[in-house]
Amino acid sequence: MPDTHARGVSNRRWGIVTQTVLLATAIAAIAVLVAGIAAAPFVRGAAVAEATGALGRLADLTAAYVDRPNARMPRDRLLARPLERILREEGVTGFLVAPDSALPPGLSEQAFVRILNGESVSESGVGADGRRILLEGRPVPQGAVVLTQPVDVASAATGLFLTRIAAALGLGLLIAVGIAFLVARRLSRPLREAQGVAHRMAEGQRQERLEPRGPTEVADIADALNALNSALVVSEGRQREFLLSVSHELRTPLTAVRGYGEALADELLPSEEVPSVGTTIAAEASRLNRLVNDLLDLARMGAVDFRITTTDIDAREILDEAGRVWRDRCEREGVVLTVDDIPEPVGVRGDAMRIRQILDNLMENALRVSPQGSSIHMGLHQDPAISGGRYAVFEVRDSGPGLTEDDRTVAFEPGALHERYRGVRPVGTGLGLALVQRLASSMGGSATVTSSPGHGTSFWIRIPIDESS
Repeated sequence: MPDTHARGVSNRRWGIVTQTVLLATAIAAIAVLVAGIAAAPFVRGAAVAEATGALGRLADLTAAYVDRPNARMPRDRLLARPLERILREEGVTGFLVAPDSALPPGLSEQAFVRILNGESVSESGVGADGRRILLEGRPVPQGAVVLTQPVDVASAATGLFLTRIAAALGLGLLIAVGIAFLVARRLSRPLREAQGVAHRMAEGQRQERLEPRGPTEVADIADALNALNSALVVSEGRQREFLLSVSHELRTPLTAVRGYGEALADELLPSEEVPSVGTTIAAEASRLNRLVNDLLDLARMGAVDFRITTTDIDAREILDEAGRVWRDRCEREGVVLTVDDIPEPVGVRGDAMRIRQILDNLMENALRVSPQGSSIHMGLHQDPAISGGRYAVFEVRDSGPGLTEDDRTVAFEPGALHERYRGVRPVGTGLGLALVQRLASSMGGSATVTSSPGHGTSFWIRIPIDESS
């Protein structure tokens, strides 16, 4: 139910294309509005300035016309009718003003005096109808030529010019929206691909890879998904490895318990051996209980490794216990097991349970490759030449086919020998030896192997000596 709700909320959200287009549209619209508001006063001012210049040129032309030698113009009246028609087409009213005549509406006396003194005048004023007008005055022999034009007529072109500007800005807005749509589509394409890969990864597909492309941030998402996919592959591989190793560890005590249980059920054991067999079964059951508790701890912690509890222990007791369990197993397989008889305690610092796991793994592998009639040896000693006297050395030596030099270099790598000899010789899960090395290292020791083809293999496990003993 929560997932359905989450999907519903997600579906109601706008996509990146829609959001980008809306954002670009809003930005472009604001830019258009600001540009229009800012441009309008300049356009009007430019229109008035252009009208003033045009009116001044008309005034110069009219003054030149009036100043012709054969021009005869009545005083105190409008200009000649042909000239008036030309000016009327431009919305201009012309006056020929004598020194003693009334002034045209809007022309000040000071301006008229200046014109009579030979100056050209350009100013604005208020006409007879109360409208603001532009005035251009030019001196002529008869007095002055004055042209007037209402400001609103002069700036009539402003509306058309503003309309054209608005149309241009609107076109720019449409272009900006189109570009934003294309850019958003281009940006969203790798994101949609990343979404598809993420969904397929959630469904368990691990072969997915994304080609980083697009802007840096989008490419980083592809890199992050690729890294996540790789991490999931590693994590799931570790989980599979862990499950296989757990099954590997459970198999030995279960086999011992089953074997002794069948022997008891079939009454194959002498009565005097029943107590020792019961003790062995109880010990193996205790090991099983410890492994189950480890699994529970790992489930709580989300880990994929075993806990190591280091204490001072007697390595001889661990060897003897393992020998009792594996001797019966080897006899059933037709293999002779020999175990070193150690008269003195050998104090080491490690985890008894984990050392048994190591020995069980090595014995499982040794018994698997040892043919009937051969022998396996379990030993415990100190080898100053190898360990410097600081380690107790457990040895498991078999009579199997042995390992080549190349085999020995990869012997403790997970699955290496398993892949190499699968179908050629008996193999296990391929994780036992890797677990042996990991456990030995976790206790401060090491695992090594010596072997030659056809002459068996010896595994050496070094556990730190208890220096206080």
